[in-house]
Amino acid sequence: MVDRANDSSGANVKTMEEFAALVGLSRPTVSKFFHDPKSVRPTTRTRIEAALKDLDFRPNIFAVNLNRRRKKIIGLIVPDPMDNFYMALTCRIESIASQAGYFMLQLNSNGQPELEERAIATLASMNVGGALIAPLGIKSHGAKLKALGRRTPLVFIDAPLDGSEAFVGTNNHQSMPLIAEYLCRSGAAPTYFEMPAVNYNAIERRKAYGATLERLGRQPSFVEVGVTEQWNFEAIAYDAARSTLRGPGFPSRTILCANDRVAFGVIAAINESGATIGVAAGCDYRVAGHDNQPLSAYTSPALTTVSQDAERMSRIAFDLLVGKMDEADGAPPPAVRRGHRILLNAELVLRKSA
Repeated sequence: MVDRANDSSGANVKTMEEFAALVGLSRPTVSKFFHDPKSVRPTTRTRIEAALKDLDFRPNIFAVNLNRRRKKIIGLIVPDPMDNFYMALTCRIESIASQAGYFMLQLNSNGQPELEERAIATLASMNVGGALIAPLGIKSHGAKLKALGRRTPLVFIDAPLDGSEAFVGTNNHQSMPLIAEYLCRSGAAPTYFEMPAVNYNAIERRKAYGATLERLGRQPSFVEVGVTEQWNFEAIAYDAARSTLRGPGFPSRTILCANDRVAFGVIAAINESGATIGVAAGCDYRVAGHDNQPLSAYTSPALTTVSQDAERMSRIAFDLLVGKMDEADGAPPPAVRRGHRILLNAELVLRKSA
């Protein structure tokens, strides 16, 4: 252990060379430790870890990353960091990456194309080993994302950029029929309350709903929210639901929302109107959603929905990214290559709202 009482320079260690000199090890040995602690002997590792506790020194992980052959920083861009689904993805990916020895750099586009562009530039400048991208969608900087993908392994998650990129997400053409068919079996055919058409999921879920009702011989009906690029889904749905209730009314007393955040706004507007929601006799409306956000179990009444598997989505996307990084480093491709477009099925979650 370093005796700081006899070496006052320890308080001002700024470089790895200075740290190595104080610890009494070579610069390559110390560098090897920071690349992979398990790559040095246990006694050496214990010596370095003890010195780190005593000395005010932490290596610049970004500089270390630039100098290593296998980059240990991965990027993550999400479009709405306050969305509970993206929060869940972020936490799971960060945990998985940490356990695998990677540092995750999270960036947010906050629903704004210019912020997504800045995030793309940041990942490029950091020379990350790879990145997971949940793109804005319609307003994404596709050309810049493709340019980044030519130099950095990328996997898109939750929503694809287009049909040509590696992607892991929910199978909307399984999840939407699952909930729509249940609602038709258990009561009136649902009206579809759309979400703003900001990404692939908005478009595909609407298509899947319409195709399902037509297949069942029912007439699709829609509540549209107008053209908007905003991601404040609850407020947009609340305003549209209030206008519908004060105007022509819903085409059906059963309402299927494009996602749970839309359903939160719809439920708030209906409750405010004095109408009732639920499956009990005498209730005015049934409301269902999609995603199974953490708050869905605590609406009034609790929301019937379909559950996306964020845990599995995170794991598969991370594993796919590491596989692409391995190939970029010259490793041979796996004997059985996993498909680049992986769609996960959802599960029905029945609660009191429908």
